[in-house]
Amino acid sequence: MEAFFRTHSYLVEHVHAPVRRTLMDEIDWRDRLIGIKGTRGVGKTTFLLQYAKENFDVRDRQCLYVNMNNFYFQGRGIADFAGEFVSHGGRVLLIDQVFKQTEWSQELRRCYDLYPELKIVFTGSSVMRLKEENPELNGIVKSYNLRGFSFREFLNLMTGNQFHSYSLDDILHNHERIVKEILPKVSPMRYFQDYIHHGFYPFFQEQRNYSENLLKTMNMMTEVDILLIKQIELKYLTKIKKLFYQLAEEGPKAPNVSQLANDIETSRATVMNYMKYLTDARMLNMIYPVGEDFPKKPSKVMLHNSNLLYAIYPINVEKQDAMETFFVNSLWKDHTVNQAGKDAHYIVDGDKRFRICDAKNDAKMRKNDDTYYARYNTEVGHDNQLPLWLLGFLY
Repeated sequence: MEAFFRTHSYLVEHVHAPVRRTLMDEIDWRDRLIGIKGTRGVGKTTFLLQYAKENFDVRDRQCLYVNMNNFYFQGRGIADFAGEFVSHGGRVLLIDQVFKQTEWSQELRRCYDLYPELKIVFTGSSVMRLKEENPELNGIVKSYNLRGFSFREFLNLMTGNQFHSYSLDDILHNHERIVKEILPKVSPMRYFQDYIHHGFYPFFQEQRNYSENLLKTMNMMTEVDILLIKQIELKYLTKIKKLFYQLAEEGPKAPNVSQLANDIETSRATVMNYMKYLTDARMLNMIYPVGEDFPKKPSKVMLHNSNLLYAIYPINVEKQDAMETFFVNSLWKDHTVNQAGKDAHYIVDGDKRFRICDAKNDAKMRKNDDTYYARYNTEVGHDNQLPLWLLGFLY
């Protein structure tokens, strides 16, 4: 136990979190069992350590961070360890990468039943279905998703500002006022392309090649998050990776499922399942017409965020594709995005029509009153035409 406390103290003292994530204030910390899901690289470990730093003195032994990668836990269950922690006065156990422990959900249930004075906050992969696949946690776990940086968070980090987020309705109805509050402090367009290229994953701050780091992260998403958690045999890994690359190379469009099945030598149903796994791993987004959903074929498949475009196929990134990817990714956290006919047309939350367009080339475009035009290559908007970058302030 002493070794774990020493590690906890060192990590909390040295945690670097220059941007406070909005999720920190969205969680009801009174709950006894809290799950933080998220894709690799979005900062789940930092999030746990930041929570410990904000709420406990580093010498306070009521809180302890542990990582299930530690080989110690191959011979000892979470519940036994938690029991010893509680006996020493422990009250909050922060468990990183919980899925690395066998029978982790049953172990968490034992902790919940045996130690009513103990709070557990754990992290896991976005692929995990906490309640659907682990009935023993139904009714006792509260699940949250940690996302990569929004453009707002990236902008705050790069400029030292403290811009707050806005609701979609506020942006749609008051974007001219909001922009007037932001522009005197910073020029968002100076930072927007940097965010599109490398701003989503917090590890861009590390002194390493970002694209190489992101490629390694994507490989871990497929090799661990999909294969291990979904219990898929290793021999199918190359098929999943090949499918992902082909979808990325084709850009945002309706997938030809039969052709993809032929290319990776599997069935149409398996292709659809693989696309669902890649979507759960936050590598893809599948866009459907209103009223439709998986397992039907999507009307468009795109990468989950624009950074992935540049890591996968940097020489062939179309500006329009990157901007639509940003749009869908920014809205994805709290809103439903559906396809609405032509390529750049979307319906949000079932009733708001959007079109993504280039402000430099849309002067002659006929504008409809029932459509919002999210325009890139501009910092300002008017009426139903708003600057696309401002949708990066939704969280």
